[in-house]
Amino acid sequence: MLCPHCRIGIHRNTQTVQIFEREAGQFGGRVTISAEYQVCPECDKTIVWLVIFTREGGASFGRREESFVVPKAISRKPLPSQVLAKYADDYTEAAIVLSDSPKASAALSRRCLQHLIHDEAHIKKANLNDEIDALIASAVLPSFMNDQLHAVRVIGNFAAHPLKGTNSGEIIEVEPGEAEWTLDVLDSLFDFYFVQPALAKAKKDSINKKLTDAGKPTI
Repeated sequence: MLCPHCRIGIHRNTQTVQIFEREAGQFGGRVTISAEYQVCPECDKTIVWLVIFTREGGASFGRREESFVVPKAISRKPLPSQVLAKYADDYTEAAIVLSDSPKASAALSRRCLQHLIHDEAHIKKANLNDEIDALIASAVLPSFMNDQLHAVRVIGNFAAHPLKGTNSGEIIEVEPGEAEWTLDVLDSLFDFYFVQPALAKAKKDSINKKLTDAGKPTI
């Protein structure tokens, strides 16, 4: 499993504290509520799950449901420092509310995506669906990122919900996985528009310094 704090792979090795147990139904079924916890060996932070186990009367198996209590939501990798605050704020909030409200998370992510397309790709159309079309058609992104953007549009059913500029943050129904997928796409776009150019500039500056020190013309 991935630690929900640091996102490093760890073995799940929990301890359990039973909180509540009662009979359920008229055939001897039972519901057990417990807390499972462990400390991540990588980041030394505590992880706590709330676990509800329901077993029908006479059955040797049951239904297990669990959710994070600590941390409240699964974290994502920290955003690179190169990402501008005007994008980072919406992205971070979308990540925080992801587990509580995928609809709200998707709305924030879509708004962030639209602002990114407006300000970095310099594309403004009647709605987000058309803006994604125009960005893909511009052929400035790698093909895998075009595929990611297309998937965001298809999963989000933008044809049915065109998400015009005046309501790109509207709360609408989302398909399973849409909210998290949109965050993944934003990660790729942030890398393309901010991280890689900054790395390239740093490398160029380093080469130019060496050339200057050697008395040679810079590139």
